[in-house]
This record gives sequence, C-alpha cells and structure tokens, in this order.
Amino acid sequence: MFQIPCYQMTGYDMVGRSTESPIDFVVTDTISGSQNNDETQITQSTISRFACRIVCDRNPPYTARIFAAGFDSSKNIFLGEKAAKWKNPDGHMDGLTTNGVLVMHPKGGFTEESKPGVWREISVCGDVYTLRETRSAQQRGKLVENETNVLQDGSLVDLCGATLLWRTADGLFHTPTQKHIEALRQEINAARPQCPVGLNTLAFPSINRKDVVEEKQPWAYLSCGHVHGYHNWGHRSDTEANERECPMCRTVGPYVPLWLGCEAGFYVDAGPPTHAFTPCGHVCSEKSAKYWSQIPLPHGTHAFHAACPFCAAQLSGEHNCVKLIFQGPVD
Repeated sequence: MFQIPCYQMTGYDMVGRSTESPIDFVVTDTISGSQNNDETQITQSTISRFACRIVCDRNPPYTARIFAAGFDSSKNIFLGEKAAKWKNPDGHMDGLTTNGVLVMHPKGGFTEESKPGVWREISVCGDVYTLRETRSAQQRGKLVENETNVLQDGSLVDLCGATLLWRTADGLFHTPTQKHIEALRQEINAARPQCPVGLNTLAFPSINRKDVVEEKQPWAYLSCGHVHGYHNWGHRSDTEANERECPMCRTVGPYVPLWLGCEAGFYVDAGPPTHAFTPCGHVCSEKSAKYWSQIPLPHGTHAFHAACPFCAAQLSGEHNCVKLIFQGPVD
C-alpha cells in the first residue's frame, strides 16, 4: 500500500504506471507479503498507464477530488481500447479505465472509531458509480447521485494492482510520527521481554534493519499470541514447515518473526504495539490492527479480502490479528 499525503499535491496531479512526463506519481504493482520491491518481478501490470487525476483546490479548505484516467503527452484523455465509454444525457462523453479506479471512504474518517465504507468506482468526469460485475466489464455500474468524488482523510484508492491511502494535512497532524514509533520500540525493548523457554532477552530490531532477522528478534505463535525467541523445534507436520506447537499452551499454528510496522501514516492511534497481523507478523497498536483487519481491499477481478497495510499480505485467522503475550524478565 502507498500513502499519498495531500501536502505533496501541487493542485493538479496525475497518478499512473507510466513514467512519461505528464505523470506526477508513478505507482507500481504491490507484491503481497513482500518486504521490499525487489523480491518479485511483475510480468504484466494491471495498473493503467494513466490511472487517475487528483485535483486540489488552492484555497481553504483545499478540497481534493479524484477523476479516472489522465492526460497523455498530447494533452488528451488516455483510455484503453477495451475501456468502457458512453455519452451522458448532457452530451458530454464519459468513461472508465480498463480495470477501474475504485474509492472507499471510511465511515467516521481515519480515526480509531472508523468503520469500513462502501467501494465505488469513479469515472473520467468524476461521477460515482456502483462497482461493475468484474473489474474490466464493459457494462458500468449504477450512478450514485448522492455521493461525490471528494477525497477525505483515510480514503482508499484502488488502481487494480496498487492501493493508495489518502491522508490530509490535518489528519497527519494527529497521526503518530516516526519518532513516536521509534520511542515505542525503545520502550518495549527497555522492558526486556524474555523468551519463556530459553529465558533470553528479546528486542525489536531498529527500523532501518527491518529486512534482516536478528538473533534477539521476537517470534510469535500467531494462533495464541505467545512471544518467544527463535527455536527450531515444535514442528507438527513435514509438509507445513511453518506450523508449530506452542510450548506454553500447546496451540498449533504459524510461527513467525515479529516486525514493528514502521509506516506512521497507517496508524489510527498512538497506542503501544500490542497486536500482530496474521500470518505476516507485522506489529502495531490494537486499534490500528483491528481497523485494518476489517477493511476489505479489492483483490483480482471481483474478490475482496483484508490485508496487512505494511506488506499487503492477505490476512487469515479468526480475527486477522492476535494480541501478543510477552513475558517480562524473571529477575
């Protein structure tokens, strides 16, 4: 998932896969579960070259509106041959990108009390429609006349291959900072959590080493939440190498390293990192974990599922996240 802060907008910006000069924000396909963009190569992108336009008012309250498609180097709206197009009753042409630009506004804004909204599709002229039967279907959805294309704090924009999170300046002002997340990391490490079996001290690695599993890294059994150090025993199956039996409660489930979610813009509150997403092991606050665990993100041509905001891994388990159980030092 990508975050687009509104203060980076210059009044009129275009987003898409193309690297041509008209594109202001180049986006690439998100690889589910990847720690970085180099792990997997995309053979064929489903993101439109000229996916959408975002227009921001230059005067308060700096309202931002989203429109499907964008202008190419010839200053013409670019739509693929298979894209849906039609003429409105007022005589103006309108259309949809091949795989659509979907938008979801959370109910209650982007706060700890937010609830998922309804996914809609945005047209070239900025009208709001219900979703098509599939992403690339020729038949458009029904016009939703009482909704607009205005973006709000926490709005999600899906480009069929990448999902963007829109954050406003006011929303980011109330969001935890990178320094705050680092302070939470140091605080939990200062408590000296221990492996309940090996009794060795555990510590979350620094954010700039988030791709390397370290010796003191906390690991967790995601079915129960018990936090341990790494060990190479407890396997329950030769075929499921990641399935382990927790020595504390005998629960069988995934056993993974824990990673502190380091993108501050994805947090809905400033609470301590107490919950982990399953099955990836990214850790954040309880309310942030529960918020993202209930957000249905578009997947493929017509499916939806919740995903970790930090790595895009599809979530699983009873609640998509688990409360972590740390053991303090015995001394």
